[in-house]
Parts: sequence; structure tokens; C-alpha cells
Amino acid sequence: MVEVKAVSSGADLSGRTVIAGVLTGLQPIPGSEAVFGQVEPRVMDIAGFEGKVGQVLSTPVGSGVAMLVGLGDEVSFESLRAGAGNAVRAVKAESAICLLGGVDIEGATRAVVEGLALGGYQFRPYKTKTEGKLKVKRVELPGADEGTVAAALIGVEATNLSRTWTNTPAMDKAPEEIAKVIIEEAEAAGLEVELWDFERIQREKLGALLGVAAGSDRPPVLLVLSHKPDSATKHLGLVGKGITFDSGGLSLKTAAFMEEMKDDMSGGGVVAAATIAVARYQLSLRVTTVIPFTDNAVGGNATRPGDVLRPGTGPTIEVLNTDAEGRLILADGLGVVRRYEPDFIVDVATLTGAAKVALGDQIGAVFASDSDVAASILQAASRAGEPFWELPLFRGYRKSLDSEIADIKNITGGRYGGAIAAALFLSEYAGDGPWAHLDIAGPARCRETAGEQVKGGSGAGVRTLLELAMTLADTD
Repeated sequence: MVEVKAVSSGADLSGRTVIAGVLTGLQPIPGSEAVFGQVEPRVMDIAGFEGKVGQVLSTPVGSGVAMLVGLGDEVSFESLRAGAGNAVRAVKAESAICLLGGVDIEGATRAVVEGLALGGYQFRPYKTKTEGKLKVKRVELPGADEGTVAAALIGVEATNLSRTWTNTPAMDKAPEEIAKVIIEEAEAAGLEVELWDFERIQREKLGALLGVAAGSDRPPVLLVLSHKPDSATKHLGLVGKGITFDSGGLSLKTAAFMEEMKDDMSGGGVVAAATIAVARYQLSLRVTTVIPFTDNAVGGNATRPGDVLRPGTGPTIEVLNTDAEGRLILADGLGVVRRYEPDFIVDVATLTGAAKVALGDQIGAVFASDSDVAASILQAASRAGEPFWELPLFRGYRKSLDSEIADIKNITGGRYGGAIAAALFLSEYAGDGPWAHLDIAGPARCRETAGEQVKGGSGAGVRTLLELAMTLADTD
């Protein structure tokens, strides 16, 4: 990740690559006027630079380089963040100085830090060539508050952790392996850790998790992370879907749908990273996070359509489609987190293609036990700059999940309302308290690099959960 650092407002700009902001119509933002004034108008005209969103123009000025970044029609938190992300990838020097934070809007420094550090993320452990590698290693923000920069970086670094875990190929993140990687980061942040192995999962009778894991030769694990400050009076429970690879099981996916299924543990990565960020912020909020990790594979012992699974708590489940497996392991994850008696539960999962059909690939779906819970999630998402939209937890569809031989079945068998049906299924295991389900099937992966977004795992949801945790901690 690119290092972002606050420096003195009197920092020398000569001989440097200097990032400046320009609005549509070639109007520099406050703080960028001097750099903009050094660029000859004909250079901008030849390059077709007009200050539009996404435009970046680098040109020599004196002994340095002026990098003009298009911010569109007006300066906003979002345009600053996107502009900083576009700029950092265009820098051709090892260091740069960024003037975008000089504008007088709320959260300007945070927006620029997020843009630089998120936009400068790269996943390259499997690359053997240097083509495409960012040269820039450090960006300085003159006059920025050091505390504000450090606080913003906590959320960014957590998001990038989640991105890396998602981007790692399935061959290198067997359930126990990815759990150990997360544990290393969690313990460094001061979290308490429990790792339930296969024998413990059997003793706890987590039959839904065991049923999904049955077809794989890589045993499941269940990870519990705990943040327990003495001053906390509220308790947030998080559950994440940790399918380390999803073949669909015996209800086999097509090859095209299987290509990105290393992403299917994104929910688990999101809740783990958010919990690590909570610990690094030292929030006065108890957080208990549960992540069941397993493959959904094809093998001689694999669960068959028509089999019945018995979760540790809650209704028995008739499995009609083994590719609707995320809700099965979440049933056991929700059951486990409820043992710790949290006041508020949120689960996060790449759960349904239906959510992506409804909202596209950039907006996550929110289902909630009541309107106040939904509002708290949406407000947190708005502050984080992560798009989420509430969908209805319509109880009228619950009857479609009735099973003839078990308490509930894992799919309705119909074509419509799949995201709602999945959320209704989970509600059976979430208990009677405040609960929200975030379906990130669409936004868990970025389809293109633009602004602060980088193609690949997105970490969508990390900063929303962190904002939610901050709100809960502030209301103690």
C-alpha cells in the first residue's frame, strides 16, 4: 500500500510531483491555484484536459511535475476520493505531494487519504514481472492533521486486508490456512482468538457447516474473534460467510460461474477486517465475530439434494440445492454468535445472484429485522461511502420455504425473490433481537479500476461496519 503521511503546510514543492485539483471548466480548487497557474493553457488544450471526472494530466513545470486531476462540476467528499485514487496510479515518481486536501469541505483529508491508499492498492504476490507495478511509494499531505490521517488509514488498511484475502487463490487459502492468516493480524491488533477445528465443530454438532464441508478433503474450521474492552456497555455480533471455494457441490455450477468463486469468503474477510479495525481504533464496544470457513466441493461424501441437515440450533434443513450453501454455514454461524449474547447482530455474505440482479454489481443489499436497524446500517454506509440499499424482509414469502420432511428448506424452488427468501431463511437463526443481513454478492468484486476502486476484491462492507461500530460506541 502507498504510504500516506501528513507534512508541514510549508513543504517545498520545487522539483516534486505535485497533485492539484481542477473542476470542469478549468477552475482550480482552493490550494491548487499556484500549481495550476504554472501549466500552459495550450498543454491542457492539446491533451483535451477539461477537469472532467477521471481525467488526469501530468506535465513538466520547472524542475518538477504538475499532475492535474479532474474533479467534475463540484468538489465533494466523493470527487476528492475518486480524484486522489485516479492520481496515485498516474504518479511516475517514488514520492508525490498532494494538494487536494486543501479544499474547505468536511472530511477532505479523510477523503484524500482513502482515495490515495485505496486507489494505490495492488495485489501482486503471483506476478513475476514488474510491468504495471506502481512506482509511487509515498504521498505527502501538506497541512493535514496527523490524527485524521492515522484514523483514516485504519479503515483503509482493513479494507485492503479484506481485498487481499479475497484475491488470494483458493489453492492457497484452505479453511485452516486463511484462518491462521487472519489470526496473525487479529492477535497483532489485540483481539482474543478461538479456532474451532473439525473435532470441536463435531462436538458442537454444527450439522449445517459439516454438511457443506462433507464433500471436501480440506476440513472446516470456525474462527471466533473477540474485542472486549472493560468500558464497553454494548455488544455487536458479526458473522461472515467463509466459503473458501464454491464449486456448487453436487448442484454443480457451470464453468463460467465458478471462475470467481475464490471470492465466496468475502463476507468472512469483511467482518474479520472490520473487527481488526475496531480493535485498532480501541473503540469502547464489545465485538464478537464468528466466521465458519469451508470449501463447498464435490466428493464421495458430499451432501446430496434431498438430504436433511441439523444445525447446532434452530430449524432442521432440507437441502434442495447444494449451491445455496452460504445460508447453511451462516445458520450455524448465527447460532454460535448468539451464544455470546450480543445486543445487535450483522451477517455479511456474497449470498445470492438475485441481489446482483436486483441492484447490479456496485450496490449491496440490506435486510433488517426492523426499520431502525436498517436505518443504522444505511447511515453507516453513507458515511463510509459504500452504496447499500434496503430490500424488504417480506414475511409473506416465508411459506415458500416450508419443507415437507424438515422444518425449512434452503431454496424456494421458484424463480423470483431469491434474495428475500435467503434473508428470510437466515432470520430463522438470527434470534429475536436487532439483526441485519448484508448481501454483497455484487459489490464484493470491482469490475474495473476507477477512482479509489481497484479491479478485484473490493472489501465492500468493511468501512460500513466500522462506521456502525463507531456509532454504537458513541451511544454508550
